[in-house]
Amino acid sequence: MGKFHENTGVWNMRRIKGVNAPATGNLPVLKPFDAHRHSPDGYIFVRWLAALPWWTPFALLLIMIAWPRFAYAQDGYDLGDAFDALWRWMPFLVKSGFLFNVLISVLAMAIGTVAGAALGLGQISPSRMVRGASWFATQLFRNSPWLVLLFIVLLALPFEIEIFGKIIRIPDWMKGVFGLSLPVMANISEVVRGAVQSVPTAQWEAAESLAFTRRQILWQIILPQCFKRMIPPWMNWYAILTMATPLCSLLGIEELITLSRQAMESEDNHPELLMPFFGFALILFFAYCYPIARWTISLERKYAVKL
Repeated sequence: MGKFHENTGVWNMRRIKGVNAPATGNLPVLKPFDAHRHSPDGYIFVRWLAALPWWTPFALLLIMIAWPRFAYAQDGYDLGDAFDALWRWMPFLVKSGFLFNVLISVLAMAIGTVAGAALGLGQISPSRMVRGASWFATQLFRNSPWLVLLFIVLLALPFEIEIFGKIIRIPDWMKGVFGLSLPVMANISEVVRGAVQSVPTAQWEAAESLAFTRRQILWQIILPQCFKRMIPPWMNWYAILTMATPLCSLLGIEELITLSRQAMESEDNHPELLMPFFGFALILFFAYCYPIARWTISLERKYAVKL
């Protein structure tokens, strides 16, 4: 490395060619190292950014906005053509698409209501085993993602079953109906349980003092009072279910969103088609669900418990 001189008090460093001494030969291995030239600068990006003119971000934003317009204009297809295509496909989308969404929601709500009512009554059953099983099923399907349940049902259920030697096919849309009915069942179960428990306990005690059985108390005294209280939340869940039916498009079920995508593909997938077709789907769902929501609010006010 070097030698220390006691007289001068300095190190006599060994001279290394190419490092601290001139290189010899035609092919030097190392070049002289300049510490000042190679010192790291941690502000390179900041200096470069500060050197840009103040109008740079506005110019970039303008390019980002203008570029799609120039790109779309090259094919000669505009929004007017897109709305003309929507007008041609509109009857098909309404009859074969949206009405099918309504059918799926009605069937899923019917199955979920019947099963949810039974599950809700099971949560208030005198039997501890029935209460536990009903509570577990309610919490399981109530706190599970709807899309995950749809995929599980689609993959778990067979596409055909044989009954008494006759083969019955199960279409994908029926699987979608069953998959959507599971979370609805769990939420209707909570609606039924909450409505029954909202009835004052004095009515239970009075009915028991008159020698009514538990079945008579439920069907003749308690449930008739709960019916009006359950209508508003039931309608609310139906509106939520209807708005969730487009999830079936991810399973390949031919409903409004699936048919809208197929229609856009038949029109060569122009980007201008996205807003008219999906906007039309949004308007259909809003026009169907908004009156239900307003009606739900009015019924909730009408049947509210007056204290």
